[in-house]
Amino acid sequence: MNIDLYEQDFYRWTMSNARLLRQGRFSEIDAENIAEELESMGRRERRALTSRLAVLLAHLIKWELQPSLRSRSWKYTVKEQRRKIAKLLGENPGFKSDLESMVSEAYEDAFFIVLKETELEEEALPSVCPYSFEQAMEDDFWPGEEA
Repeated sequence: MNIDLYEQDFYRWTMSNARLLRQGRFSEIDAENIAEELESMGRRERRALTSRLAVLLAHLIKWELQPSLRSRSWKYTVKEQRRKIAKLLGENPGFKSDLESMVSEAYEDAFFIVLKETELEEEALPSVCPYSFEQAMEDDFWPGEEA
């Protein structure tokens, strides 16, 4: 019945399984679908972090390569992404061991964000991310500016 409920009424399925878990009625839970949903939740969190990293990296690239177009909006987008990335990492410290690959993955998206939002040509952009995660997250890191 629980498996059918999963297909027919997801909300009721979640509430039913939460109640069963709290009551310790483990033999009655829909373990396979619960495991699938938990994995899906983890992937969503990873996608959220990677997406925020892509926006951050895109704005840092634009900041560095288009100094004459720097704006207050770009600056506050960078600050906002840094803050929200830090918050996501605080809530999900398990991502810290995978940050290098996540930055690389995010840079692929950032590359295309920059191409879409600017007049820059592909050849003008670095083929790999020019910033480390630590640099990108540093409050006083603004590439292309004198220290």
